[in-house]
Amino acid sequence: MSLRARFTEELKASMRAGDTARTSTIRMITAKLKDADIASRPSGVEQIPEEAITSLLRGMVKSRRESVEMYRQGKREELAAKEEAEIAVIESFLPQQMDDAAMEAAVREAVAETGATSVKEMGKVMAVLKAKHAAVLDMAKAGPMVKAALGG
Repeated sequence: MSLRARFTEELKASMRAGDTARTSTIRMITAKLKDADIASRPSGVEQIPEEAITSLLRGMVKSRRESVEMYRQGKREELAAKEEAEIAVIESFLPQQMDDAAMEAAVREAVAETGATSVKEMGKVMAVLKAKHAAVLDMAKAGPMVKAALGG
């Protein structure tokens, strides 16, 4: 089932269950998706592909994590809790992330494949990781691992 179809089905289910927080978050996702579709129309694309939807969802999670941090600094726990609930709903649509051991193995493999030996070649390694594991790899966590593997 495509992500778009899952959004529709989950929205219907949450509305039937009376889960207003989940319904609100899914509506927010679909609104952001429609905005992205409209923005891509001038380039001749009617609907953005699944990979772009996944990256859009990751961006939403990232911005909410930053908001949680800011709310906690401002001692606004109720707003932080609301953002965390939204993160949980958004992450339910994302593919399962690699665990640390699998991520380290992927980093070692990418370093070996590129033949990188110094931190100056980190971009090559990151490009290989993104090409092979973009959907299941948290690039923010991979960066420090790559740097450590290259002796940075």
